[in-house]
This record gives sequence, structure tokens and C-alpha cells, in this order.
Amino acid sequence: MRRPVKNRNIVGSDLRYNSTKVEKFINSLMWSGKKSTARKVVYDAFDIVKEKTKTEDPLEIFETALRNVGPQMEVRSRRIGGANYQVPREVRPERKQALAFRWILTVARGGKRGPMAEKLAAEIIAAANNEGSAVKKKEDTHKMAESNKAFAHFAW
Repeated sequence: MRRPVKNRNIVGSDLRYNSTKVEKFINSLMWSGKKSTARKVVYDAFDIVKEKTKTEDPLEIFETALRNVGPQMEVRSRRIGGANYQVPREVRPERKQALAFRWILTVARGGKRGPMAEKLAAEIIAAANNEGSAVKKKEDTHKMAESNKAFAHFAW
């Protein structure tokens, strides 16, 4: 087993919700160091989520969306005796969160025309309701792991 990484980047909490997850999400969304722009997009998206779902706390919906999008299992390539096998592995919590962020943002960025905040809000709401492209991506990942269960004994 690998030894733990010592130099993990510690992210502070965000300004409005005092949450490290939201701050990491802002950092994932950010391009070219434009953090204030990314922060504005995320907060606007949260306001839209709050308005559309009529809840007090959009953070709860965001957390639910992350839980619904984060995969439990994934396949990793492993070379054994000249052949590559897709070996199913469990996903570590940090990676699960990173994948959930990435999939939600990819779907939102690839959406139809319109402001990024609206596309992001729509995807967060869809993910919280267990629908949308990001959830489909998770289900596809699980199907891949399930179909390659025969190679689970190659796990390292």
C-alpha cells in the first residue's frame, strides 16, 4: 500500500457558505486564475437552485448532487502478461469528489447556449434528483466495473 501524501493542498472555506467543498468546486470551475468570476458563477448558480427548488439551503441540494454523481467503483487498466485488463476498483473519497465535480462541470460547460450559472444550476438540480448526464456517467462507470468483475482478482 502507498504511504499517505503529506503535501495535500489545504483549501480554505468559501465566503458565503463557509464550506470547503464549495471552495474546491469554485477552484475546479476556475479557468486562467479568474477566481472571482468562478465564485460569481457558483453563487449565482446556487441562487438559481434556491429559487427553483424553493429550499432555504442550496448547499443541501449541492451535497445530494455530489453524493448522487460520485462513483463507488471504477475500472483501472492493469497490464498482466502482455494483456491489458480493466480491473474494477473502489474509489477513494477524495477521487469520488473530484470526479463528481469534473462530471458536473463537463456537462454544464457542454450544455446549450446560455449563462454558465443557469446551466450549472440545471445540472446540480438534475443530479440531486438522480437524473442528468453526470448521473448517467456514474452509472456507465458502475456498469463497466460490474461487467469486468471477472478480473477483480487482478486488483493490486
